[in-house]
Amino acid sequence: MTIGGEKFGGQDRVALLAAIAEHGSITAAAKAIKMSYKAAWDAIEAMNNLAGETLVERLAGGKGGGGTRLTQRGAQLVENFRLIEQEHRQFVAHLSQQSHALADDFLLIQKMKMKTSARNQFSGIVTSLKRGAVNDEVTLEIMGGQHIVATITCDSTDSLGLAVGASAFALVKASAIIVVSDAGAARFSARNQLAGSITRLQVGAVNSEVSIELPGGGTIAAIVTRDSGDTLGLAVGGAVSAIFKASSVIIGRAG
Repeated sequence: MTIGGEKFGGQDRVALLAAIAEHGSITAAAKAIKMSYKAAWDAIEAMNNLAGETLVERLAGGKGGGGTRLTQRGAQLVENFRLIEQEHRQFVAHLSQQSHALADDFLLIQKMKMKTSARNQFSGIVTSLKRGAVNDEVTLEIMGGQHIVATITCDSTDSLGLAVGASAFALVKASAIIVVSDAGAARFSARNQLAGSITRLQVGAVNSEVSIELPGGGTIAAIVTRDSGDTLGLAVGGAVSAIFKASSVIIGRAG
């Protein structure tokens, strides 16, 4: 689907959400739309982070078994996207007449089609901006009230039009994340220290991918060596912290 000759995108990820609503299972949903299980999980984590709130939630096991379902916000996103598809020829003209929620979803879908090699993508609001002679320090509040601090050049701040209250996104490579399982009384110079619990651990021959769920529903991924994972005793459910330098964060803005 295109608008004014520009590719709109977003269909694959919204199709995944719709399939989860239909099947109540990520495995079944991924199979239904011919997507790998890992790609489905990666997409869900990215969408949750970009939305600033949880779109997909797990159901606890029990008599009826566990499963997965869309939150109210996730269901709303699917419904609104279908409406956009039906009216895409007149979408720009009618956008101002649509509900505020629909306008928000249009911006969210635009973010979802962004492609980058950075595994971690967070959408948020600038809450602090400290100007310096060469570099500036930008603090971004993401979902769950978590904060990410970035150090960027003054020229970058000006070219992006950053200011307190502006919306922006943060990109962090998984390889830039240091995982700490028991910091104790240790102190670190890295400005960003996000605590959470491991929800996924994919062990490879050399490296392992660790997904850490943050308070509020966000997820951050890290790549560590297999030896490091064994030494730290990493396991699903374990409490860990994701630590990374402010200089490892890339700040961007849509548009």
